Amino acid sequence: MAAPLNIRDPRARELARELAGRRKTSITAVVIAALEHELAREREVVPLAPRLAKIAEGARAQTGSDARPVSEAERDAMWTR
Repeated sequence: MAAPLNIRDPRARELARELAGRRKTSITAVVIAALEHELAREREVVPLAPRLAKIAEGARAQTGSDARPVSEAERDAMWTR
């Protein structure tokens, strides 16, 4: 048998009570739903490095075969209009 979950933090307890009241359900049910929701969000998170790699890949695909590096002067000109 698992040990009961005790919510000792007054703010957490009040938030759980409020949500349970609004949903007309138990505190246990809203805590479970909130934890499932947050875990689902965490599981969907794609780390920064793969996200940036995908963006870079898309940018490279749009440059074409005659692509050349942008010079420092060209970069500066983009910011000093």
